[in-house]
Amino acid sequence: MQVTMTVNGESVTRDIEPRLLLVHFLRDTLGLTGTHWGCDTSNCGTCVVQLDGEPVKSCTVLAAMAGGHDVRTVEGLEQGTTLDPVQQGFMECHGLQCGFCTPGMLMTTRALLDKNPDPSEDEIREAISGQICRCTGYTTIVRSVQWAARHSDGATAEQSTTEDVPNDDATAGAVR
Repeated sequence: MQVTMTVNGESVTRDIEPRLLLVHFLRDTLGLTGTHWGCDTSNCGTCVVQLDGEPVKSCTVLAAMAGGHDVRTVEGLEQGTTLDPVQQGFMECHGLQCGFCTPGMLMTTRALLDKNPDPSEDEIREAISGQICRCTGYTTIVRSVQWAARHSDGATAEQSTTEDVPNDDATAGAVR
């Protein structure tokens, strides 16, 4: 069957098998390998992309279901050589370690900030609750999201530091 969708602002049309998952369409057909393929059961969240602005786990969406819709992957965050504030925040506040969960976290965070530019810590934790990070303990991820919220104008590392986000040492290693 043939499917047409917009991916990162470009219209794409391809012949696909009806059972092809969106994660495989993005990675194998389009070569957009920033979207990771993890558990294959929708538990880990590494495969999150945006479908019409909503975060979805692309391992549970058929490529055919995305036909006629707008898909945004982690590759679609960066504009030229300018990182999205979400990407910059994860870099500034060490919101990643191994990096496997990072693309899904970034896409979920961007969707959250698009809807709520000033989320509370609880709202951030709720938004990322569908994703598993085995490395960070989530505290640095929350700080990264807070940094991005405070720098939605696209501030860069030269313009700000991680001191812009409070560091509560009592919860630095806590997992909530």
